[in-house]
Amino acid sequence: MKVFDTQSQTLKELIPLEGNKIKMYVCGPTVYDFPHLGHARCYITWDVVYRYLKFRGYDVVYVRNITDIDDKIINKAKETNSTPEQIADKYYLEFKNTMDELNVSEPDFEPKATENINEMIDIINSLCEKGFAYTANGDVYFDVSRFQKYGRLSRQNLDDLKAGARVETSEKKKSPLDFALWKSIKDENEISWDSPWGKGRPGWHIECSAMSRKFLGEMIDIHAGGQDLIFPHHENEKAQSEAAFGKDFVRFWMHNGFVRINEEKMSKSLGNFLTIKDVLKKYDANTIRFFILTNQYRMPVEFSEQALESAKNGVARLKNAYNSVKEKLGEERIKESMKKLAFLFDEMSKTGHIPFHEIDKIPVSEEAISGVTDKLIVNFRNFINAMDDDFNTPKALSVLFEVSGCANKAITSESSEYSTYCIALLLKLSETLGFNLEKEEKPADEKLSEIMDVLISVRQMAREQKNWEMSDKIRDELSQIGITLKDHKDKKTTWSFSK
Repeated sequence: MKVFDTQSQTLKELIPLEGNKIKMYVCGPTVYDFPHLGHARCYITWDVVYRYLKFRGYDVVYVRNITDIDDKIINKAKETNSTPEQIADKYYLEFKNTMDELNVSEPDFEPKATENINEMIDIINSLCEKGFAYTANGDVYFDVSRFQKYGRLSRQNLDDLKAGARVETSEKKKSPLDFALWKSIKDENEISWDSPWGKGRPGWHIECSAMSRKFLGEMIDIHAGGQDLIFPHHENEKAQSEAAFGKDFVRFWMHNGFVRINEEKMSKSLGNFLTIKDVLKKYDANTIRFFILTNQYRMPVEFSEQALESAKNGVARLKNAYNSVKEKLGEERIKESMKKLAFLFDEMSKTGHIPFHEIDKIPVSEEAISGVTDKLIVNFRNFINAMDDDFNTPKALSVLFEVSGCANKAITSESSEYSTYCIALLLKLSETLGFNLEKEEKPADEKLSEIMDVLISVRQMAREQKNWEMSDKIRDELSQIGITLKDHKDKKTTWSFSK
């Protein structure tokens, strides 16, 4: 398997540090606002990498942190007359619920910055003792001039960085490139923790070094995130970790491209972002994932309604193939075929070898066996070849279409049972990419919302006229088709799908 490493700018063979174990760290969100489509691109991307590595038989330990203390969180708390804890808790829940809706796997560990302050203080102490950091009136800064390899990840030299770096300025710093490891409080009401340098809070970059070390150790296989994190976040994280630990920090630095609107990066700071919630009102999770995966992860994704509609049609083609076979031959037949092919999926995905000694045990016709050993195996291999080539999801999606086409062709042939094997393969591969073709998506588009607004208005008129029979009938009829109404004292009736 070849993976692109940002630091070396080359495709390198993925060889784990420890046997079959892959230690993977992904920079999680700073929880101060609703997650947007850029977050979907990032976390769907690394979800697919996580799923595929496990599919290939690796023992993956996946850590994705939560930054729950930061200037943005503190400022949002001041703007809304809240506490930083309230802001972080609120938007962490929004992030978690949104990831669930997008079918993004939960990481093995999801540490929060505020739960690991002592680990950060330990590393800062070590940096001070080794001469890589200095104190200034309660603040602690990393001395970039002491770390000779600074700039290698972002491929910049110190002079260029000093001339154009977007870094926080301070009279306390020896150099504009030096970055904060610990920030002292400016007033007693600020959120803070005790430290050897006085009350304060950690800098952003030290958070990831501490949490990565705690859950994965001092050297890891994969460190991933968006392209915007290469500098300064990952450059600084790399510098402080290697200075503190005395060894290389990461084998593979991986970064996903941006989501763009009108050729500009989508971001909160530019004010051109779409929340995932907004997009989910019109498009389901499979469609959003398909839209993201139509571009290789390092490439930018250009957002447009046309692109999402195209993705929606692509998902429909896959689901139609599944539904056609299910309607004609039944869901149980598909499940039986999946069980019969489980050995094939398992051995080929983990070893790359075809278990010919087992294929003859499949109790199907000779023509179906021929199909299994030919088309299914070819497509299975093509999928692996695509994903082994730096997670080439566009090529992997084309394999899914090829398999769905085989199913559509087989369902109308004399050997229609072969179609269940095609669908078994389709479900296996699509699941590896994080799709759920078996799920019946609940319609939640704008038209439905408009219809519900009309029904709620009619029911409200009936209630005002004390026509309780009509009011109850509307509520009960909607309940029977899976829609629950909830009345409120001081606001309009709301609706939701029944669980």
